[in-house]
Formats: sequence, C-alpha cells, structure tokens
Amino acid sequence: MPPSYVKAYVRRQKNDAADGEAICEAVRRPTMRFVPVKSAERQSVLVLHRTRELLVRQRTMLINAIRGHCAEFGVIVAQGARRVSELLDQVLRAEAPALPDMARSALLMMANQLSALAAQINALDRHLLAWHRQNQTSQRLATIPGVGIITATALAASIPDPGLFRSGREFSAFLGLVPRQNSSGGKDKLGRISKMGDGYLRKLLVVGATSVIRRARTGSSASAEWINTLLERRPARVVTVAMANKTARIAWAILARGGVYRPAIMA
Repeated sequence: MPPSYVKAYVRRQKNDAADGEAICEAVRRPTMRFVPVKSAERQSVLVLHRTRELLVRQRTMLINAIRGHCAEFGVIVAQGARRVSELLDQVLRAEAPALPDMARSALLMMANQLSALAAQINALDRHLLAWHRQNQTSQRLATIPGVGIITATALAASIPDPGLFRSGREFSAFLGLVPRQNSSGGKDKLGRISKMGDGYLRKLLVVGATSVIRRARTGSSASAEWINTLLERRPARVVTVAMANKTARIAWAILARGGVYRPAIMA
C-alpha cells in the first residue's frame, strides 16, 4: 500500500505499534489502493528508461555548458541540440586569439563526453526497441497517435495490472492529468492539473500530445477537428494537456480491453 494512504490511519504518536495498527486498519478498507508487484523483466525495462532519462539530462547539461562557454568567446550558433555539431566545428576551426588553447582543450573534452553519451543513449534505444518488438502490449499501445516506442514500452512496463483502475479517468488521475479539486458545500472548484503520480509517464504523454497537436493544425481527421475546435477557445498548452489526458484514457482502454487503436470516423 502507498505509505501516504496508511498515514491517515495513524492515531497520535508514531511508533511501531501505532504503524502496525494503522496498516491493519488500512488493509481492510474496501477502497484501499495497492501497489502492483512488477516482474523482474518489467522492472528491468524501467531501469532502462530511468538510465536513459539520466543520460538525456546529462547530455542537455553538457550542451548548455558548451554553448555557454563558447558564447563567452563570441562563438555562437542557432538554437537546437542538432546545431551543437556546427558549434564544435567552429571550435576546431577557431584561431588561437579568438579561442585560447586552454579553453579549446576543455571544450573538446566535453565534446568527447557528449559523443559517448549519444552512443550510450542509442544503445539503450536499441534495447527498448528489441523489447518492444517482442511485447504484444507495447505494440498495441504504439498504435495510439502520439505514443511512440519510448512511451509504449514505459506504459507496458509500468502498468502490469490495468484492472486496478476502474476507468480511464482513474488512470489519468493516477498520472496527475486531471484538475485538482477543492470542492466544498456542493460547489465544484477545479484548478490546475494535480501533477500527482508518475511524472515520467506524464511527461512522455504530454510530449507526444504536443506532436499530435502540431500535426492536427493541418489535418482533416475527427481528432484534428476536435483539437482545432479546442485551440479556438483555449491556449495551446491547455489543449496539449487535454490531449495527453485523452491519450491516457485510450491507453487504459487498450490495456484493459485489448485490441488496437481505432480512429474515429468523421460524420
């Protein structure tokens, strides 16, 4: 059980006896949520995801550091991670007065580390692709618009039992994609999304929804029509979260009921 759910049943002081009594009381609640036990294979896939996320953060830190150090000497390029290679080419071609040898050697050390990180990230991507090709659940999830191999493998490994959620809305609430409630006295007060639950899955869904919205601006499908209608009334980021919420509900339906994604047919 999540410790935060058991904490509500602890009476006054905290000790082993009070914790044990609270656990015995919480486990008998009919609405108590239990943490599903993952297999060693699923946990190994999540280790790949966590390692990849760490390496991507380190790559971003290195890119920002290289850009910042080069800017101190007037060596700049356009924005984007793919433009770093152009920046490193300028570092190699820069003359001694413009870029001292001491700074050049330090920048080249970071460039070598950046290349090593890129190779390690590609190796992890190949491992995830291999697992995706032998897992039917991940392949079915990949049929959803905005869900690629990374998101599909993360969902398939993180949710071993979709039956723990009664509906797609409960699953999206688990990911923190629903509004936070502060209702009282029969008045419903909804705020921003709660951002509770698994932040990694939520980030992947939001990033995927961003690509779906970008394509929907020039599309003609039923989903594109729904997105463009929302864009006329709401900011793009609000529509992105709404699309991520919808994607999470579709993912739960596929996990719980099987099958693949079937796009809606326009009237």
